[in-house]
Amino acid sequence: MKVWFTEEWVTGFMIGIQIESVVYIKRTKYQHLAIYDTVELGRILTLDNVIQTTEKYEYLYHEAIAHVPLFSHESPEHVLIIGGGDGGTLREVMRHPEVKQAVMVDIDGDVIEASKQYLPLWNTGFNDPRATVLVEDGLRFVAETDQKFDLVLVDSTDPEGPGLALFTPEFYQSIGKILKPGGMLCAQTESPLAMPAMVREIYQRIAKVFPVAKLYTAPVPSYPGSLWSFTCASFEADPENPLREPDDSWNLKFYSPEIHRSMFVLSPKIKRDVGITY
Repeated sequence: MKVWFTEEWVTGFMIGIQIESVVYIKRTKYQHLAIYDTVELGRILTLDNVIQTTEKYEYLYHEAIAHVPLFSHESPEHVLIIGGGDGGTLREVMRHPEVKQAVMVDIDGDVIEASKQYLPLWNTGFNDPRATVLVEDGLRFVAETDQKFDLVLVDSTDPEGPGLALFTPEFYQSIGKILKPGGMLCAQTESPLAMPAMVREIYQRIAKVFPVAKLYTAPVPSYPGSLWSFTCASFEADPENPLREPDDSWNLKFYSPEIHRSMFVLSPKIKRDVGITY
């Protein structure tokens, strides 16, 4: 008998993934957390029955959200990650020797603990002495912290449930106040193919706060539309051209300086749908 995990990507369109075994299930304070071993995608983590990360494709998302802003900054010494409880973004941030401290703030400590225990390909960053992991409300942390950061990465869930507050204009304004001169925000901003209206709204909110706001995309086949968007924003820095290159020893699977530049090339339809005029 085959057992399937199903997720409705958009109304009338559902995907199914065959499950080999259930690794972990828990109803946390905030959401339903599950980790499965699957036939095609390896180990996957879901929240409220929505795929968050998969063993087969996690590198596409995590290398895209981390390395584009990190290589766009001259000296990213202090990095803040909001969300990212699975640890993949932290793992990629910790590859950079320039980073002196990375603070990761996730509201759901159960996701962090499950990731530490069950996602060995993702969780290596947790052990880095430069990493500080806090179980807190990211919105409150950004509003109240006295620290300043070179980069703020918003690796959030979709804009619903506990992730909804991380897509508001007030949140982006608070991020602007904790950036150092030359600092940059980079946030995941949903699928421009599956949900263009949502991407447009999120992008426009960011662009109203930051004079420089550039959307880029990466393929992530396990997410709706299979093309995911990110928005890098700053008061002056332009994220389109990398300032350094990754070390060969990192053995990256997706990111390269050439890929970095190409991710900012958007189709005419995406530009129209999102309202991009640059």
